[in-house]
Amino acid sequence: MKRRDTGEGPKGPSQRQLRVAEEVRHALSAIFTRGNFRDPALDSIRVTVTEVRASPDLKHMTAFISGLGRDVTPEHFTALRHAAPWFRSEVARSVRLKYAPDIHFQTDTALDYAMKMSEVMRRPEVARDLDAPKDKDGE
Repeated sequence: MKRRDTGEGPKGPSQRQLRVAEEVRHALSAIFTRGNFRDPALDSIRVTVTEVRASPDLKHMTAFISGLGRDVTPEHFTALRHAAPWFRSEVARSVRLKYAPDIHFQTDTALDYAMKMSEVMRRPEVARDLDAPKDKDGE
């Protein structure tokens, strides 16, 4: 029997995806805090895990990281990608899931974007438009 489309499809990640992603974020943060890395390229890394997004099947997780005090270098990302299987096993020990998720690392650009938007909002021509008096119609 064909399933009827009611137009009420998912509008974003499910509660389970959000909950599991937050658990994985906490596990990755703990791993970075401990800092027991085998790869010497990761010894000097100081990052925070700002967000983790989970795929619908929970088999892939994208971890967004941001450097603490300095940017994350391309060499660090290469080392993180190389150590991804190790991170996967460490997360599997911390978070009980049916499948250990593959961990993918990306740089978090949200703070850079917010700073850029803040700078744009402070421009005189934008401030002038924002402070413009409203006419009697409310526009």
